Amino acid sequence: MNHYSNSISIFLLITLLASACGTDQTRSITAVSWGGSYGKAVNEGVNIPFMDSTGIMVEVEDYNGGLAQIRGQVEIGNIHWDIVDLEIADAVRACDEGLLEPIDIHSLPDGPDGTPASEDFPDEVQTECGVGSLYYSTIYAYNEEYIANNFESEPTTMADFFDLETFPGRRGMRRVPQVNIEFALIAEGVPLDAVYDTMSTSEGLDLAFEKLNSIKDQIVWWEAGAQPPQMLADGEVIMSTAYNGRIFNAQVLEEQPFVIVWDGQLLDTGQIGIVKGTPRLEDALRYLQFATSAESLARISARISYSPVRKSGMSLVTTHIVAGVEMAPHLPASPANIANALPYDWEWWANHQDEMNERFSAWLAL
Repeated sequence: MNHYSNSISIFLLITLLASACGTDQTRSITAVSWGGSYGKAVNEGVNIPFMDSTGIMVEVEDYNGGLAQIRGQVEIGNIHWDIVDLEIADAVRACDEGLLEPIDIHSLPDGPDGTPASEDFPDEVQTECGVGSLYYSTIYAYNEEYIANNFESEPTTMADFFDLETFPGRRGMRRVPQVNIEFALIAEGVPLDAVYDTMSTSEGLDLAFEKLNSIKDQIVWWEAGAQPPQMLADGEVIMSTAYNGRIFNAQVLEEQPFVIVWDGQLLDTGQIGIVKGTPRLEDALRYLQFATSAESLARISARISYSPVRKSGMSLVTTHIVAGVEMAPHLPASPANIANALPYDWEWWANHQDEMNERFSAWLAL
């Protein structure tokens, strides 16, 4: 082989190697979410279609919320998470701490009807470093068979959750202060529109903790969203707070006799953020744009009963992908279910999270 042929061969080899190293197939990002049935819905509705569309691999990790792991990665400069599904209060706090990349709402895709993203996303879900994804609710649920066999009536109000005299038995609650404090005040009869004003007073917080204290010895604490349905199925508790989508999936896919009590539901919004300093920023942005499209959000809603925050997404949600049931009656933002809902005040929690964590931890230790 002559010198010219050798040069051509070397050039082709270098070109092929460079091409292989640059293809989407060799690239990957890590998307972190809540696991369980929600994680499965995100994987089928977003991750797999994204990989099929771009060739970029999506590695999935589960977590239970909070900022500790993100903070640790950013502080030492070793970023291995790229995309994180966050509670909105955490997203705002993370942004304030410089833990998330800023997101330009105008960089997101238009809705299928051509509505710009800045108009398609409600104002309350647009933050500097996060993009709204789904409306979800923390509700409480019970096992209908157990209740019917042991009590003369069924629980229908938030007050019933705290009523150990009428409904004796253990309760499941998430091991965090948020939601529990709101539920306690609702059960005490505080009007929905006065809950957060009440929480802003020392007397109001004392009232909430007194109410929680009234059932403290009957509480079984949970941390992961998959736990409440399992605790109800096993009879470990007779009622549990839970994410509405987890209970819905247990109802329709596992045929569990669970009933959701929508009274006093806490309506919340999830946000998707990008960890500050990720070396895979370009691919993370591509994922974010794909995941927050109306079509992607609707694909999630077809698998778990959370409502798309994009206005154009609601009309795309029809029936459950497996069970075939109409999704509208099961979505937390539907007119019937939202009638007596408390919108989650993420600003209150962004401003008070640390002090409430301290008080809640001290109360747990008593």
